[in-house]
Amino acid sequence: MLKKNEKLKDAIFLITQEKSCPIYNLGEEIKVANSAISISSYKPCCLFLAEKIKEIVVATNSFGGYTKMSQSKTRFDCGGCEGLVHFEYKKEKDYATVQMKLLNEAEEKRRKQHLDRFFGILRALKIFSPLEDDALTDLTLMLDLKKIPVDKVVVKKGDPGSNLHIVLEGCLAVLNDDGSTIAKLSPGDIFGEMSLLSGEPISRTVHTVEPSRLAMLSIKNFRNVIVKYPILQLFLFKLLIKRAQMAALRSGNISSGMSGQLSDVSTVDLLQMINSSQKTGIIKFTLTDGKAAVLFNEGQIIYARYQKLSNKDAVYHLLNEKEGSFSYSKGMPSEFTQMEPIGDFMAVLMEGLQKIDETE
Repeated sequence: MLKKNEKLKDAIFLITQEKSCPIYNLGEEIKVANSAISISSYKPCCLFLAEKIKEIVVATNSFGGYTKMSQSKTRFDCGGCEGLVHFEYKKEKDYATVQMKLLNEAEEKRRKQHLDRFFGILRALKIFSPLEDDALTDLTLMLDLKKIPVDKVVVKKGDPGSNLHIVLEGCLAVLNDDGSTIAKLSPGDIFGEMSLLSGEPISRTVHTVEPSRLAMLSIKNFRNVIVKYPILQLFLFKLLIKRAQMAALRSGNISSGMSGQLSDVSTVDLLQMINSSQKTGIIKFTLTDGKAAVLFNEGQIIYARYQKLSNKDAVYHLLNEKEGSFSYSKGMPSEFTQMEPIGDFMAVLMEGLQKIDETE
């Protein structure tokens, strides 16, 4: 608390060095104005840093303090907790040099260009739809942009997660351990968030299949954003659960209650998973043209329905569906338990794929 004869001088400091600080980054400004300290609209104010700033800017009279400080020590540190930052006196209010003004104008121009170019892209992404414009502006200004040539590894399996990546241009591939492609990532997709949320190493290698442009949010800024905007945290944890389900599906470990999109797991792969694991249950589909269902008994299809089609004809048409959602639940109504398979599973599958080839 300030004493009656103490006054806080207005000033601006710049963080010039950062060593494992959990909050602040190199290059960020610390502003003191009207007896208040501010650093960023999206970050909390560290009490260790605030106390140190107070010690520096307290002046016993309107002519003391900074005149002496500017002639002696101008580099300081926060005192440290689990990390440490060093910061330097940048300028005293109303005494900015022409050079400083030009630098500030250039920085403001850069920030505006950055915002104009990428705000609309982020606004269109589902992950950021819950954020108000002011919050999304904060996020946009925190992003680092990077161009990556074709066939370059962006993240490698087993490495610690360090960034949330947003695909702005190009195409990337998520690789299996044998080098095969599990999924493709296109503009609007994100990756890296699972490792940041869980603290686990990166689970899959991702590389570019064509020249790409990415926006990256560092782990430090990611954590600060998550703390300030809990609605974003909720969305990401839901995404974490969904991707865990998809990983289980791809490995064949399908279980009751699982759901997903046909854009992630094709109908052919989904039916084969049920067959190979000899599951008894129902897959329900929600498609553009209506709903559908396929019933399995110990991995064999015993009934299928899609619009007015049934059994093999329904399966044949479902194999060609690429958009829509699905859900799997174990068990089935008692009236279906004694039904015989509609045919040998692989024979039905091959017949359906052949019909698709003939019509294309």
